[in-house]
Amino acid sequence: MEEIQQQNQNLLIKELSIDQKAAFYRKTYTHLAFAVLLFVLVEMIFFQIPAILKLAISLTEGWLWLVMLGGFMLVTSYAEKMAVSSHDRNKQYLALLLYVIAEAFIFIPLIAMAMVVAGDGGFEILNQAAILTLSLFSGLSAIVLLTKKDFSFLKSILAIGFFVALGLIIAGVLFGFNLGLWFSVGMVLLASGSILYQTSNMVHKYSEDQYVAASLGLFASLMLLFWYILSILNRN
Repeated sequence: MEEIQQQNQNLLIKELSIDQKAAFYRKTYTHLAFAVLLFVLVEMIFFQIPAILKLAISLTEGWLWLVMLGGFMLVTSYAEKMAVSSHDRNKQYLALLLYVIAEAFIFIPLIAMAMVVAGDGGFEILNQAAILTLSLFSGLSAIVLLTKKDFSFLKSILAIGFFVALGLIIAGVLFGFNLGLWFSVGMVLLASGSILYQTSNMVHKYSEDQYVAASLGLFASLMLLFWYILSILNRN
């Protein structure tokens, strides 16, 4: 009986009934919402600890930013692999928690900049960025959910795009030039493509028991979009 139940849980989402698919989507987006709320909570806690604030902001200076970025990529890559490769729910939750904490830490300098640049309007900028991000995320997700189109072909395009973006970031730090507004616009487009890809994976690639892993993929794309929309608003 347990073997049969395990086999059913390992079925891909596209092989399930409409009701089972709906349940999987509901669980995925519920966990995504909890991940966002946890991100906000952890961010608020970080901003109450001067030592963490000082450390995060100090890591934005020169080549230290590359150290911070490299550490972030290692942690998030490990978390993604742990979540996707495992059917163990506890490991998936641990991976999601690691990802949320890493995102909250790397966002400290950007949010602090919004507060400094905008002054009393810092929270207004954060709200605007959040509304724009959620609106675009919802629209892109709806495209996939309504059309059921498989966007897996974006994988290689996104990989090349992220590789080029990383190269530009490294070059910008090493040679001291600002990547500018158009880089952020390009990254918004790349993040939008990532949302299409991750939502498509949720519809076609995951098994029934991997809704936590699916939510992690969506959360990663959502936060990437939020980062660069906030970066654009910080320039105004």
